[in-house]
Formats: sequence, structure tokens, C-alpha cells
Amino acid sequence: MNARSLQACSALLSRSSTASRSGASTGSTRSTAGSRQEGGDVADSAQFTLYCFAQSGNCYKPALALQLAGADWTPRFVDYFKGETSTPAYREINAMGEAPVLEHRGLRLTQSGVILEYLAEALGRFGPSDAGERREVLRWLLWDNHKLTSYTATYRFLRTFINGTDESVMKFLRGRAETAWAVLNAHLSARRYVVADRLTIADLSLCGYLFFADEIGVDWSVYPGIRDWLERVRAEPRWVHPYELMPGHPLPGRA
Repeated sequence: MNARSLQACSALLSRSSTASRSGASTGSTRSTAGSRQEGGDVADSAQFTLYCFAQSGNCYKPALALQLAGADWTPRFVDYFKGETSTPAYREINAMGEAPVLEHRGLRLTQSGVILEYLAEALGRFGPSDAGERREVLRWLLWDNHKLTSYTATYRFLRTFINGTDESVMKFLRGRAETAWAVLNAHLSARRYVVADRLTIADLSLCGYLFFADEIGVDWSVYPGIRDWLERVRAEPRWVHPYELMPGHPLPGRA
């Protein structure tokens, strides 16, 4: 990511910091309506649509933010395993051919980190509270996408959904993933959450794939900092596992 991109991300996170402090999004109205609300904080009255599928941790990141905030949102199933993201129709939605995609109030956003930042602002939840937290959130979002999700997700995908993968490739990916897990575990060994004393979009990004422990083939008790942190996330009101929160599970032919 170049300097201009970093500056743009920092500016976006600055706006979410203001929204989190005020508890409301800029220029929007909060509503008590919402099909997924169970009391507590509420989301913007305009409904969110999230293009997603259950097997994707990247989709789970914004889906979990919407769920925990009690937002009024609708999942739109993306049939990734049948090639939908490669179709011309889907490329009209996202030229990158990826999920998730968020639609809200005429906006269409792609890339989970960008979507999380937008949701922090729109929901008035999970954003940084000051400039220092904003930098830390950005630091962990970048690290997650480059070091944690990149290797963990690829390793899990090949292990779970692809047969006959080269063992040397798997060994390489596993080693890189374990290095990232060790970094995160050390960071969490003396703190409850990644950035602040509360849940932020940094936590929601970093945990995206880690609830698929069985498919990754990892016992989080070996990483007690991660294990305890995931338990805290799991204890959040409205928390739901990705396979229950998003459509598309189980895959045809799989239990």
C-alpha cells in the first residue's frame, strides 16, 4: 500500500473515530427498527445488504460487525463455489471478483477492511476513540490482511476444500500462519482486546477466520492469548458462528 492509500485510510478511520465517540453516524438518523435487533444499540434506519457466503472469513468480518451492532441487514448469497464471482454479472457488482460487497444508501463498497471502517462510522460502533487508537486500528488491519488472513485463509482453503495440494506448499503456508498466530498470541497475552479495552474493528478483522479452528487444524489452547480473546468475542451479545450467520452452509455433498 502506497503513502497516498495509507493517508486515505487514515482519513477514513479518523471519521469513524468521531462517529464512535458520538455514538451516531455523520449525517444519518438512528432507528429503533431492525430485523436482527435484540435491544441495545441500533443501526442506521437504511438497510444494509452484504454479499457474502458462509465459508468466507472475509465476509464474516463485516457480517459480525452488523450482527453485534443489531443492524438491519440482509445477506445476499454469493455462490462462490459454483463460480459466481467470475461471471460478468458479478463483475458488474465488483470488478475484483471478490466477496464481501456492502451496499448501503446508494454506496457499494468492497474489501473487508474498507467495509469495516465504513460500518464503524455508520453504526457508531467498534471504531477508534482517538488518533492513537486510529493508528493502531489501521496498523492491525494492514497486518491482518498481509500476514494473518492471507496465510491462514489460504492454508485452510487448500486443506478443507481442495484435494491433492502439494505438501511443500502446505508446509510453507502453515509455517507462515503459525508465525502470525504467535505474533497475535503474544500481543493478546496481556490485554483483553487488540487495540483498546473494548471490541474494535481490529478485533473483528483479525478473528474473521479463527473460528474455523477445526478446518484450519489448530488447537487454540496452544495459543492461550488467542483462545481467551476468541472466548471474549464469542461471549458478545448476538455473536453467531459464521456457518450460522451467513448463507451457503453446508456445501452440497458435505455434512
